[in-house]
Amino acid sequence: MKRFAVGAAALTLAGMAQSANAADLPYNQPYTVNQPLNAFSWAGPYLGGNLGYEWGTVSNSGTKPSGIAGGIEGGYNFQSGNWVFGIEGDLELTGASDTFASWKFSNPWFGTVRGRIGYAFNNILFYGTAGLAFGELRGETFGLAQSHTSAGWALGVGTEFGLAPNWSAKLEYLYVDLSANNFAITGVSNGYSFGVIRAGVDYHF
Repeated sequence: MKRFAVGAAALTLAGMAQSANAADLPYNQPYTVNQPLNAFSWAGPYLGGNLGYEWGTVSNSGTKPSGIAGGIEGGYNFQSGNWVFGIEGDLELTGASDTFASWKFSNPWFGTVRGRIGYAFNNILFYGTAGLAFGELRGETFGLAQSHTSAGWALGVGTEFGLAPNWSAKLEYLYVDLSANNFAITGVSNGYSFGVIRAGVDYHF
């Protein structure tokens, strides 16, 4: 009986020591206070890059610029349970251009600042996004060139996948509409609207 009591006491002490050691172990997976432990966290700042393809039309013109687009992006997310809210900005360089008759139009660059709202299934996030857009539309004809930088709006949807505690990858579609300006070389008002589909990778701090 004494041996049994001594053995039980030893097992109890060993279990308590093991629990204490486990409590001291660092928890490296990021999480928010409104999430269960071990769930992927979307909260916090991030920075990354993207690459995709752009295609669109110039109003009052037969041109339909298209080409590769890529750039950098960054933002900040807030998370409450499965809901994710945030703001994101990006700046893109593009090779989108087209020539119709004697007219050539191109979009050398554009950028956006957008709000995002999404719903996360652990490490998979589905979201919608909308906000301000801005960019350059350049026209050329017979050796003459003219550019306008315009503001407009952007609207889109996307899916983002958490690959590791600090890394995610996403696929996104944006529709961008830049306001029209009067071009002296064309004699009319020209604006540019386009779609862009792109893939990106982000690092979460």
